[in-house]
Amino acid sequence: MSEELAPETPETAETEPIKQRKNGLYPGISDELAENMKSGWADTELHGLEPIAQASYTAARRAALSARFPGERLVVPAGNLKTRSNDTEYAFRASTEYAYLTGDLTQDSVLVLEPVDGGHEATVYLLPRSDRENGEFWLDGQGELWVGRRNSLTEAEQLLGIPAEDVRELPAALAGATGPVRTVRGHDAGIETALTDKVTAERDEELRVFLSEARLVKDAFEVAELQKACDATARGFEDVVKVLDRAEATSERYIEGTFFLRARVDGNDIGYGSICAAGPHATTLHWVRNDGAVRSGELLLLDAGVETTELYTADVTRTLPINGTFSPLQRKIYDAVYEAQEAGIAAVKPGAAFRDFHDAAQRILAEKLVEWGLLGDLSVEKVLELGLQRRWTLHGTGHMLGMDVHDCAAARTESYVNGTLEPGVCLTVEPGLYFQADDLTVPEEYRGIGVRIEDDILVTEDGNRNLSAALPRRADEVEAWMAGLKG
Repeated sequence: MSEELAPETPETAETEPIKQRKNGLYPGISDELAENMKSGWADTELHGLEPIAQASYTAARRAALSARFPGERLVVPAGNLKTRSNDTEYAFRASTEYAYLTGDLTQDSVLVLEPVDGGHEATVYLLPRSDRENGEFWLDGQGELWVGRRNSLTEAEQLLGIPAEDVRELPAALAGATGPVRTVRGHDAGIETALTDKVTAERDEELRVFLSEARLVKDAFEVAELQKACDATARGFEDVVKVLDRAEATSERYIEGTFFLRARVDGNDIGYGSICAAGPHATTLHWVRNDGAVRSGELLLLDAGVETTELYTADVTRTLPINGTFSPLQRKIYDAVYEAQEAGIAAVKPGAAFRDFHDAAQRILAEKLVEWGLLGDLSVEKVLELGLQRRWTLHGTGHMLGMDVHDCAAARTESYVNGTLEPGVCLTVEPGLYFQADDLTVPEEYRGIGVRIEDDILVTEDGNRNLSAALPRRADEVEAWMAGLKG
């Protein structure tokens, strides 16, 4: 990784001096070099740009937001870079709220809705092109010669369909603003400081809750993105099956890296930390260390999702026999989870309570646990009443899905888990059974076996659609699929 130059430069009226790296190899720059770097560059302004594919959808989302908070200034930041170590940063990921309302994914940006005539005027505040007059483009660590070209404000206006201004002028403008203001907190400390005496935590939370609930029902653009994410994820699972022999020779890390390659080639990133849990690690719900052995005869629980370039993620789990064939006991447990998932998916339909699919899946799992003699002589009804099946089922059977893997998390309980399904809702159905390696209440042969099957289900007008149906689920289909991929 190259070392930034970042020598001192004269302060201008518009910007602060560019800081010098403490141990940089160049102590300074000559006046001649500084002057030389100002000229001789071609004009790279782009003209006649078409709006991004979701521009009409983001406009509709902003209109709904405007109608909810008339007469109030609304401030939605994208967020800033976060330091990973010393002077290296994590890859930037725009806040969900900002990306949802603009389609823009650039750092340090802010959407402001100014109240006018009963509605709002939207302005997106962005970093403009790097300044070539003060040398920022080649001297600053975030200058264009270091991290790449930014769109000009004019280009951004054409792409986003929103007037664009210089974000460096925004804090001062906000500090002098009057009237009611709300902001989405937790993404931009500078913006929050500028608004510190103008906002309240309660009012800001109302804004966050509204934007979370707005995403409960997906529009056509979002559904297409989720399908794209699921299709790419299916290809990632195929990639993993093809290299299971190499994973056996190394570790779960080979599986993690293989899926990550697909996520970066077909999308933006993984939507969450991939769970590549082989053998007894499959009983740990969020096993993301991925440093364990991959052994023939055991199961691999792979829970992973590709995030698209527009930040919509899949969330899919398959439990696979590493050698390609389930043992009789593995298959018995797998079939029980499959039957529970089938019942859960069948309960996803318009007008159903959100909880229905969870209850349907849990009932099947409780029936199996009673049938196998793991709960003594208790009835299924008593087991469900007391929640005793949870020793081995552990988690809820699903959640909303979208730009966040656990989307709409700030929604009110009455709108989410106590709500009613309607067309456009997308959720996961993911029952599981997990028998811990140290669980003395189950037969020894069960211990260390974990199975989860998860799919991404869209509520439609007449039922549901499995967006991740490209991946087989039934045990015999899984074995045939794996055999075909391994050749």
